[in-house]
Amino acid sequence: MGGQAVRQSGGRWLRLAVGLGGAVLLTAPPADRLSAQVGYDPSHSPFHDVRRGAGLRFATGYLGGDRGTVPVGPSEGPTFGLRFETSLGPVASFTAGFSYGRTTRFIVFPYDSAGKRTKGPFDANVVLADLGLQLSLTGAKTVHGLLPYVGGSLGLAFGSAQPADTSGYRFGTKLTVAPGAGLRWYPSRRFSVQADARALLWKLNYPITYKDLAADGTRVLPVTAPESDWTTHYWLSLGVGWTF
Repeated sequence: MGGQAVRQSGGRWLRLAVGLGGAVLLTAPPADRLSAQVGYDPSHSPFHDVRRGAGLRFATGYLGGDRGTVPVGPSEGPTFGLRFETSLGPVASFTAGFSYGRTTRFIVFPYDSAGKRTKGPFDANVVLADLGLQLSLTGAKTVHGLLPYVGGSLGLAFGSAQPADTSGYRFGTKLTVAPGAGLRWYPSRRFSVQADARALLWKLNYPITYKDLAADGTRVLPVTAPESDWTTHYWLSLGVGWTF
């Protein structure tokens, strides 16, 4: 009898537990309602997918910064260019750029007296070509239409000749390194506006004539000074792009 009473009592508790469980399931909100409560309504979500693919971007900007220990490097001028971009995945993009800079430079005549040897500035345009990589900081989505990124590029800078410079200095062709960061705004899925800031570095090489004595006993560079110089430039740009 005692065992039968225990079994009857256990059965009543089991039926009661099943009944309560069913009542909870019947009154619980559906899964989609739960997800809506925990996350965002898709129509009002601040997160939106970035359209992946290839695109072109036109940018205009300004290149400024260091002209070098001897101020003969090109700098301080507007830039105009095109950039090709294509997605490599949800975060990374490959870029290829071509830009034209209307910069200026000074000419240093090593055999003139110290107070008269630097002339200019003179027009000294530069052409920039680079290949790079960009990494989205918000993955494959924008936040309120904004996508911040970091990146870097390697390239070449081609300087224009300066016939008036008789010192032997030539800018020539330089390897460039350019880390940077930027912010992109998508008013629509295909169209975007981009603000970009980069640090553009290249190496100047000075002629040996800069160590020769002038008539007043001065030199452009001390005899023990290095004949090369890494210079850093700031390159700010604003562009518009279209993803195909």
